[in-house]
Amino acid sequence: MASLNARAMLVSLVILLVLGGLWEALNQPPPASKQLTEYELMMGAADQQARVPPPSKVLAHAWKELSNPFYDAGPNDKGIGIQLAYSLYRVITGFVAAALVAIPLGFVIGMSPLMHRALNPFIQVLRPISPLAWMPLALFVIRDSEQSAIFVIFICSIWPMLINTAFGVANVRSDWVNVARTHELSQLQTAFQVILPAAAPTILTGMRISIGIAWLVIVAAEMLVGGTGIGYYVWNEWNNLDLNSVIFSILMIGIIGMLLDMALGTVARLVEYEE
Repeated sequence: MASLNARAMLVSLVILLVLGGLWEALNQPPPASKQLTEYELMMGAADQQARVPPPSKVLAHAWKELSNPFYDAGPNDKGIGIQLAYSLYRVITGFVAAALVAIPLGFVIGMSPLMHRALNPFIQVLRPISPLAWMPLALFVIRDSEQSAIFVIFICSIWPMLINTAFGVANVRSDWVNVARTHELSQLQTAFQVILPAAAPTILTGMRISIGIAWLVIVAAEMLVGGTGIGYYVWNEWNNLDLNSVIFSILMIGIIGMLLDMALGTVARLVEYEE
């Protein structure tokens, strides 16, 4: 296994170097000898020659940003660390609120065929609605952009956890539940001592899906509400035509998303069991 992991890391590094080299080679500035005339500048030739910043410039910009990630020079000039902290706060708050609702409700749906049939139509109607479609209504009702963004994260996080919890609970082996009944455990004791440990891997899978969706949605939500956050940072840097910052922020979004998934993946491995 260790040998396989080492080889996989080596292949990943080679792919990264090849792609990075192609990116660097294809996005070099034109030679200095090729000066544009005033007429060519007026006709937009400079825009046609514009290229995506090469990795060398992006890495230099990343070093500059990460060397002081928590500076605060005003409303429109905050470090990447501050922007990510705002986004993580909104994601984690909405995610935890969704978990507090989805997991108990999922238990009820999974343990009761009656409640499953009664609530399933509501779930199937509400689940396909884009989380961002709720943003105008949230802004009108809540009248606060921060709380509205958290509400959108709550909405997008609740469905994967609810469905996976209900599925995991409903598919716990019946003989385990029967053993609990023979020991005269109450429904609450059965839920915590038998059903929860058995359904935990499925519940954690739903939580991993939810955190991934939440991190995707927060970027778009912050572009809409503005103010702070990594989504606002990306949009603001695009308006400033700073592609180095845009690419750097895209990479940071990917890295943070990977770390969030890895954290829940580690928890999921801890609750795995073998029959």
